[in-house]
Amino acid sequence: MRFTLRQLQIFLAVAKHENISRAADSLHMSQSAASEALLNLEHSYEFKLFDRVGNKLKLNSIGHTVRKEAENLLAHSISFEGLLLSHKEIGHIKVGASFTIGNHLATKYLAGYLDEFPEADVQLDIANTPDIVTKVLNYEVDIGMIEGEVQHKDLELVPWMKDKLVIFCAANHPLAKKKTLTNKDIKEAPWILRESDSGARHTFERALAGLLPNINIYLEFKHNEAIKNAVESGLGIGCLSQIVLQRNIDNGDLVPLKLARVDMRRTFYFALRKKRHRNMAVDSWMRISKETC
Repeated sequence: MRFTLRQLQIFLAVAKHENISRAADSLHMSQSAASEALLNLEHSYEFKLFDRVGNKLKLNSIGHTVRKEAENLLAHSISFEGLLLSHKEIGHIKVGASFTIGNHLATKYLAGYLDEFPEADVQLDIANTPDIVTKVLNYEVDIGMIEGEVQHKDLELVPWMKDKLVIFCAANHPLAKKKTLTNKDIKEAPWILRESDSGARHTFERALAGLLPNINIYLEFKHNEAIKNAVESGLGIGCLSQIVLQRNIDNGDLVPLKLARVDMRRTFYFALRKKRHRNMAVDSWMRISKETC
């Protein structure tokens, strides 16, 4: 195109005021800049839009012909810009969350987010931590919520909240009445754990690194509920986030087990792609998540 929207604004302002100076004032620009823009528009199409009558600029026949179309085009442009701005304010966002966070925390934050942005389209993608990191790096989600620290040159991690893992068993399990598990108990028990690349599993292996070669990993599941059900059925003992277990522990269905001098604490992180444009929706999601936490 050989014209700009700014040139159309100037053309219409001059048509309205019939004077370059008053048109420039209405657009908060200098008279010389307005005059040059109008002249460039006329030169681009090799015709005049105005006739000078005294000290006024009057639309000629060509000017009258194009004025209505210019008004329509400018009105559509303003409407389009309003649409773009409104979508920014609406707060559309794609969130990726690991299983524990997605099933037990993110839905709570979603309610608070929609209270603030009721027109927002929020897409929540739940997977394990490595899959969420991949989605962040591939621009498939705007923000990730993961259960452990992941190193990648293109990934930015923002600490968000603290969590801890709890070892547990069924209420009728022989270990349920023990105050503290011994190393012998840990080695002999059949363990039911999350899959090897999950955030919970990484924390478990870090905490029990010295005993790991002798631990009997009997079953592995990708979903927390499957682990809880298997443990409650008496198939072994498990290790999951306190967030996942709290209701079951309160109800007496599952019993927490203690280990001496074992640190099961961990940090949840927001995962963002470096050099990505940070927008209002992402910042608002992070703020609401921290406030709700």
